[in-house]
Amino acid sequence: MNKCLIPLFCFSVPHEITYFVGCFVNGTIDMQSEFDGEEILYINIQKKEIVFTVPTFIDTDPDFGPCLKKKVNKTQQSFSLLPMIFPSREVEPGVENSLICFVNNFYPPSIKVSWTKNGVPVRRGVSVGDYSPNNDQTFRQFSTLTFTPSEGDIYSCTVEHPALETPKTRIWEVEFYNTDPSLGPVIYCGVGLGLGVMGITVGVFFIVKGQQAN
Repeated sequence: MNKCLIPLFCFSVPHEITYFVGCFVNGTIDMQSEFDGEEILYINIQKKEIVFTVPTFIDTDPDFGPCLKKKVNKTQQSFSLLPMIFPSREVEPGVENSLICFVNNFYPPSIKVSWTKNGVPVRRGVSVGDYSPNNDQTFRQFSTLTFTPSEGDIYSCTVEHPALETPKTRIWEVEFYNTDPSLGPVIYCGVGLGLGVMGITVGVFFIVKGQQAN
């Protein structure tokens, strides 16, 4: 298991080492470290390297660089995930329901979620929840759309974020899988008739067996 270790310094007199992480609305991140108020290094996220602003007199851990790159790559990959879209309960014709669009692993918490119905933007019935933090410093969010399902309607949820090169869209189409109610009596009648025939057959079998025994 790989671990990222940040070196600590020990001195005979009090000193202060500060580590800053700056997060900007355009999706960029700035990291730097200061010693007694003076910058000693910063991390270039684009080049994935550590840049020292003072002469280096301590050898850094060679595993720190690859570990940093792995973390940056993981963060960048998380933005390629598509949102999830699903109904809050079983879909029934003409019965009001809610569509849920779930967006996860985005950073910074600046995101736009929009809905369409059959290609037309929808604003009525749309609600957006608060941002919720994940353990890896990213965020997640829910958006819901109240709708009345009709066969063949197509809904979409689109996510826009500063870290995305293009918006990401998920599509959901209304489909009903329930059995036609008009077929219910026919099915029940068929099942009942089958059970009746089975009962008669079993009864005749036992009568014949009884006569043979006598």
